Amino acid sequence: MRTIGNIIWFVCGGLWSGLLWYVAGLLAALSIVGLPWARACFLLGRFTLWPFGRELVDRRLVTGRSDLGTGWIGFLGNAIWFLCVGWTLAVAHLVGAVASAVTIIGLPFALQHLKLAIASLAPIGKEVIVLH
Repeated sequence: MRTIGNIIWFVCGGLWSGLLWYVAGLLAALSIVGLPWARACFLLGRFTLWPFGRELVDRRLVTGRSDLGTGWIGFLGNAIWFLCVGWTLAVAHLVGAVASAVTIIGLPFALQHLKLAIASLAPIGKEVIVLH
C-alpha cells in the first residue's frame, strides 16, 4: 500500500512540491546565511516526494548524539523558520488535508498532509526515517 500511495502522491503533485523544495534549498544555499535552512528545504523536499512510510524524527534519535541542529542553535533556527515560512506552510498543508479528507479515498492523503504540516513547522535538527 505504501508504494501505491507514494506513486499516486508523486503523480498528483508530490513531484512538483518536492522540486519546489529543492529549488528553495538551492536558493537558500546561495547565501551563506541560508545554509541551515537549505538543509531543511532538502529534507522537506525528500519527505514531500515520498511521504508514505516515512516519519520525521529528531536527529538525536538517529545518530545518538547532539549536533548544532539539535541544540539551542537549531531551536533558534526553527524559531526563525517558523516565523518566516513555517506557519504559512503548515496552513497550506492543513488546507490540503481538508481538501483531501472531503472524500473517503482521500483520507490517506489527508494524513500525509498533516504529517507534512507538522514537519514544516520546525524541520531543523530533524531526519526522515523509513518505517519498516
